[in-house]
Amino acid sequence: MEASWRQVAGGRGRARGRAAAAPSPGDGPHLRGAGGGREKGPLGAAAPGPGPGPAAAGSAARRSPAGPGAPPPSAGELMAQRKFEEIKKANQAAAKKLVEEHFSSSSEEEGDEDLEGKQGRIVANTFTTYTTQTDGDVRELERTRQYLNEAFQAGAMTCLICIASVKRNQAVWSCSGCFCIFHMPCIQKWAKDSQFLVSSLTDDDFGRRDYPWPCPKCRFEYKRSDTPSRYYCYCGKVEDPPLDPWLVPHSCGQVCEREFKPPCGHKCLLLCHPGPCPPCPKMVTTTCYCKKAKPIPRRCSTKEWSCQQACGRKLLCGQHKCENPCHAGSCPPCPRVSRQKCVCGKQVTERSCASPLWHCDQVCGKTLPCGNHTCEQICHVGACGECPRSGKRFCPCQKSKFSLPCTEDVPTCGDSCDKLLECGVHRCSQRCHRGPCETCRQEVEKQCRCGKHTKRMPCHKPYLCETKCVKMRDCQKHQCRRKCCPGNCTPCDQNCGRTLGCRNHKCPSVCHRGSCYPCPETVDVKCSCGSTKVTVPCGRERTTRPPKCKELCSRPPTCHHTSQEKHRCHFGSCPPCHQPCQKVLEKCGHLCPVPCHDQALIKQTGRHQPTGPWEQSSEPAFIQAALPCPPCQVPIPMQCLGKHEVSPLPCHAVGPYSCKRVCGRTLDCQNHMCMKECHEVTETEACIGKNKAGPECLQCEEGCSKPRPVGCPHPCVLPCHPGECPPCVQMLRIKCHCKITTLYVECRKITTADVNEKNRLSCCKDQCPKELPCGHRCKEMCHPGECPFNCNQKVKLRCPCKRIKKEFQCNKVRENQISIECDATCKEMKRKASEIKEAEAKAALEEENRRRQAELEAFENRLKGRRKKNRKKDEVAVEPTLWQKYKYHLLPVCAVLVLGFAWYIAPGAA
Repeated sequence: MEASWRQVAGGRGRARGRAAAAPSPGDGPHLRGAGGGREKGPLGAAAPGPGPGPAAAGSAARRSPAGPGAPPPSAGELMAQRKFEEIKKANQAAAKKLVEEHFSSSSEEEGDEDLEGKQGRIVANTFTTYTTQTDGDVRELERTRQYLNEAFQAGAMTCLICIASVKRNQAVWSCSGCFCIFHMPCIQKWAKDSQFLVSSLTDDDFGRRDYPWPCPKCRFEYKRSDTPSRYYCYCGKVEDPPLDPWLVPHSCGQVCEREFKPPCGHKCLLLCHPGPCPPCPKMVTTTCYCKKAKPIPRRCSTKEWSCQQACGRKLLCGQHKCENPCHAGSCPPCPRVSRQKCVCGKQVTERSCASPLWHCDQVCGKTLPCGNHTCEQICHVGACGECPRSGKRFCPCQKSKFSLPCTEDVPTCGDSCDKLLECGVHRCSQRCHRGPCETCRQEVEKQCRCGKHTKRMPCHKPYLCETKCVKMRDCQKHQCRRKCCPGNCTPCDQNCGRTLGCRNHKCPSVCHRGSCYPCPETVDVKCSCGSTKVTVPCGRERTTRPPKCKELCSRPPTCHHTSQEKHRCHFGSCPPCHQPCQKVLEKCGHLCPVPCHDQALIKQTGRHQPTGPWEQSSEPAFIQAALPCPPCQVPIPMQCLGKHEVSPLPCHAVGPYSCKRVCGRTLDCQNHMCMKECHEVTETEACIGKNKAGPECLQCEEGCSKPRPVGCPHPCVLPCHPGECPPCVQMLRIKCHCKITTLYVECRKITTADVNEKNRLSCCKDQCPKELPCGHRCKEMCHPGECPFNCNQKVKLRCPCKRIKKEFQCNKVRENQISIECDATCKEMKRKASEIKEAEAKAALEEENRRRQAELEAFENRLKGRRKKNRKKDEVAVEPTLWQKYKYHLLPVCAVLVLGFAWYIAPGAA
């Protein structure tokens, strides 16, 4: 059925009005009549009602004389005869037009054999004006070609609102954001319902505000005034474009002439087309970013280019030049470091060359011209200026003016202060005074913010009642609950928090109505070591079995050995270690020869004991525990803790002891000696044979007074010590490149690092959270600048008939390098379906012809010279055809045969 704007009346009368309608079994009697309404006869008289039927015409013919001597026919008989001839011609014309319409509609739905060739010619004509500018290069037209193919392919264009196919003769609307096509009535109803839902939930004056409505697919928002009311072509030039079989459906056939995006001053050269416009194909002569290379002709869509030579422009510091390759925009700040003075010239430090002006923290301190006061400004440029206390000065209330020396304070005038208080209504009633005025304490009648209560209270105190607002927020789930709300309830700021279907994440959106969106995350199910993994949708990881891994177990040993016995990757604990212990004994330093006993099984003690013979004793439980190494029996001579004397002791009984003498070692500051009693000293390479103090000796408690390196604001963290002070290891807090993680870097590293080193220090080692243009997350580690477009995510592609499905890398799909064509199986299934439709159409046509022939014969029989009293209703006996008798049995059999054939050849095609 055509849309209302395409229905055109085919003439007056029932036969003309129904000429374009599909035939039905009940239309026979209507074809025999002249139709309703008033229709003028050959004599100009109006024939009211349905007019004379075939019976009246037959009776008039029978009343006409048969012999030569009969009287001539009357005027009424002649009029009836002419009326019958007109009705006969009208019925024949209607039948012929009905057959033509039936065949044309069938061929349009099923498709002709040369449809592909015709479609190719239409697409070529659409691209002609573009390819003449590109010398036949059509690589930039792949995306637009895809939209054109979908416009021609039956069932490819689907309205996402009503889930029905978009036909050629239906009014449509195309979204300017995603270029998705919808039926005109569907998108009008969508826009109206969206605005109604939003206004009914959030607007107090229901329906008066101008709320936007979103696209059903891309959620691009449109204003109320943008609601489509008329059917236009794709370029928007022609209203209600006519249906032309040699043009793209819903196209006007004119040049598009839409502005390119981004705008370059040129317009689209294609004929009116669906989808986005291709890149601008015009040739322009442009030079590089730095203007050093000669201008060359390039495509307007790629007119900006880099010659890769050094930029060479002078940086803002005025001393160095930009060393980056030819680039767009302004040059980055100078990365070099130089020694620079502050603006007052008192301090010099190493700073970035890009910021030469800086201020120190010292007060100027210069004597002002008055000679009594000093400048209190912090590190400034230029002269200090006059003394702020010189000249004429006002009293605190600003009513009296005094000329006093700068060393004297201005006295109070004794008049009332009369300054406006903080309340903005009353004035200060005190005498002229220094300092701020007191708080306004006058009592006034105040109304609360929500307007429900009034109270008499001091003027300076705000009045907020304790009444909580009970209005529902825009989510229609939570109340406002704000105390003393003036009525402008804030939108609901609570998170939705409902658990998604995956049972792992919660909805991060703000509290909303309706169901939550499904979880878009994927989870990697890994083996124990993580080298082998399978990617599953979030929520499926609980039921997915971990993959088997052929790598060796990479877990660190649970005992003291540096490596463990080789075995495969596994879950659970590793097998016990059987290597020799080889631990160095703490006292004697010998190696333990027994097998590893760090995880020996020991029977657990202290468990529940049975209370009687009737209670069964449980099996003994064993726990893993580290057993100590056996004691060493070798006698070893032992020195005292301070190495003042040597005494022989057995190895297992060797222990530190003190000889009670003063330690006497030189402390690390090289200025004092350790006065502790003989104690243990850890020997290091620096103190062997030099009588230097160890870490156990007393520490010098004096603070370090040595000067710090230039540029380091931190003091030395060590006490009194010899030699140079250690480098500054204070931590500075910086943000990583992705602006998510806070990093802490040593002061010395960040101040002495170059650009590459700073980029490395500013990297948080996590995956970049930015999204690529394709919608996937960047796989690179935290990095500066734009993300490289090398997405390897798997996406699914289908053939035009949607049967074959394969996975490819996202970057190849985005570059339009891969496409899936239908194979022989798809074509065979399409051919079988076409044959079945043709057989059904042929059988229906034969049945219709038989019915019409029988109806015509019955009509002619009624026109013969039968008398009125002997006439009976003719019963048309139409013998049903074989197809009519057995079509309900043959159709399922044919469908089963086609499916069986497709199933038989499908494994071979796959």
